[in-house]
Amino acid sequence: MPITIELKLTPEQAASSDDIKKQAAKAVQLPLDEISHVQPVRKSLDARKPQIIVLLKADVYLKQETFKQDLKTFVFQKVSDAKTCHIIGMGPAGMYAALQLLERGIKPIILERGKPSRERIKDLSLLNKKLEVNPESNYCFGEGGAGTYSDGKLYTRSNKRGDIKKVLDVFIQHGADERIGYEAHPHIGTNKLPRIIENMRHTIIEAGGEVHFHKKVVDFKIEKDCISKIICADGKVFDAQQVILATGHSARDIFELLYAKNIIIEAKPFALGVRVEHPQSLIDSIQYKRAERGDFLPPSSYSLVTQACDRGVFSFCMCPGGVIAPAMTDLKETVVNGWSSSKRNGPFANSGIVVSIDTDNWKHLLQKHGALAALEFQRRVEQKAFVSTGSIQAPAQRMEDFIQNKTSGNLPRTSYLPGIITSELKTILPSFITQSLREALVDFGKKMKGYRTNEAVLVGVESRTSSPVRIPRSKETFRHPQISNLLPCGEGAGYAGGIVSAAMDGIACAIAV
Repeated sequence: MPITIELKLTPEQAASSDDIKKQAAKAVQLPLDEISHVQPVRKSLDARKPQIIVLLKADVYLKQETFKQDLKTFVFQKVSDAKTCHIIGMGPAGMYAALQLLERGIKPIILERGKPSRERIKDLSLLNKKLEVNPESNYCFGEGGAGTYSDGKLYTRSNKRGDIKKVLDVFIQHGADERIGYEAHPHIGTNKLPRIIENMRHTIIEAGGEVHFHKKVVDFKIEKDCISKIICADGKVFDAQQVILATGHSARDIFELLYAKNIIIEAKPFALGVRVEHPQSLIDSIQYKRAERGDFLPPSSYSLVTQACDRGVFSFCMCPGGVIAPAMTDLKETVVNGWSSSKRNGPFANSGIVVSIDTDNWKHLLQKHGALAALEFQRRVEQKAFVSTGSIQAPAQRMEDFIQNKTSGNLPRTSYLPGIITSELKTILPSFITQSLREALVDFGKKMKGYRTNEAVLVGVESRTSSPVRIPRSKETFRHPQISNLLPCGEGAGYAGGIVSAAMDGIACAIAV
């Protein structure tokens, strides 16, 4: 049996497998040549004091022991002739639902409106360089969903929702680095996720499942409170037995379809604000309390939360060394998000800084828009942002100028490839969001000395933090209360908030099937 130890290492030591082995030998009080392998179990960084340390929990194997990697591999049954379940959407919820169905011997049939991950790259290039939006292929729609090209952060607090380790092990089984299994804040990176997602698709197809791209669902035929047929934009019709609806937070046409067919949905609180970008070197100096990060520390991140004007304001999807990306899904709207590559080696750090929005803020839209009132509120802000610049070039303002209610005479260099244009964000954002953001940024500047600076730029708008619609379901059966073979799933249904929580929800829905 291995000996489990906990080490406190300098960043330099943690970067060297030889140094880790030496420190492990000291911890177990044995000669170095008695140690055959040191396997990390948990790794985190403690930067609260000037002397930064890496906390490493590890299993130490002695030379007479054979190390065996403790990664569970999952067996996917052949299901070509098995009973079927249709999955609408191929984001993390849809993919993990499909893989779980394979484990249980059920044939998944995935209908994805967008394109395979590699084909999406061309549309993202047109979006960034020529400002052309493809409503069916963008940062939100296509194989892997929004997560594929928006960072691949795998950290979640939803440890009561399901088996986080299983989600990570499935990623590793399909090509992710094993480090995501023990790092405190695992991250794959936008540059590596597409290949892993492709491997998952191959697993599904090789087992007898089906994946259909360019299959935008536009209607359902409902008989005896069940979806009997799924109708796609190209005229293809699928006979349905069980349906997992995992279309993501931006599939507005699905929400509108459900509403038009009098299928119960609900307006849901969400959050809206801006994406804030600093030089990464500035965030490093604040967080690490030193002039330069050095070679052995990762680009630093932050997590901020406060109450401002009686509202929650918080950082969202913080991307060290990252890029601000255009996340709109339709013409004449401007939406931003963020991502990082696996190395997180870009010159900028960006994060959403968003304000909580609840029923009181969209109640004036309820009479006309009903359960789509929160969605309409979200859409109007995005359209206003587009009108302010006349394109998907984003409205932007330096941080201190925004706080002081001044127009920015010029803007700093930015990672947002379509470009930014000087704007007064108060003319785009609702007044209560503007006031909450101003108060929150002042508070964040007190919590992180140096965060409040005119070197930082606010880019609008960050509005797709979560779905503005919830599709109700039973806590026990995961089924819709009105449509008995419909299982609402993932972020789009209002039950997840990131890759891992969406994946766990997909697994849960598949088990319910």
